[in-house]
Amino acid sequence: MGLFELFKAKKKPKRGPREDLPPEVSRVVRILEKVHDPETGLNIVEEGLLYGLTVKGDEVEVFLLMARSTPECHFCQVLAINVQNRILREIMDALKAEGFNRIRIYNEIGLLLAEG
Repeated sequence: MGLFELFKAKKKPKRGPREDLPPEVSRVVRILEKVHDPETGLNIVEEGLLYGLTVKGDEVEVFLLMARSTPECHFCQVLAINVQNRILREIMDALKAEGFNRIRIYNEIGLLLAEG
């Protein structure tokens, strides 16, 4: 088998939550797929902003990778912060609508971004 055949033979990765996740975690991932980045139109799961979840009953902790979305330009940072705040609000609203009572959202370094 040649090099090109090797690459052609690989399967494309399946989209969506991994199949080996606990049902409660998969449920939260599906809920968060409804939250979209207003700049790109992609949901936060597809965009790669979601990198971790902890679910315990009606409590959920969401871990987001937000650093790459903050530009160096000071004016642009204000815009990016507004976009991030909108994403955080939409996450909180989506999870509260699904019955979660305690929600905490953290960034990649463990800083609490939102709580409700």
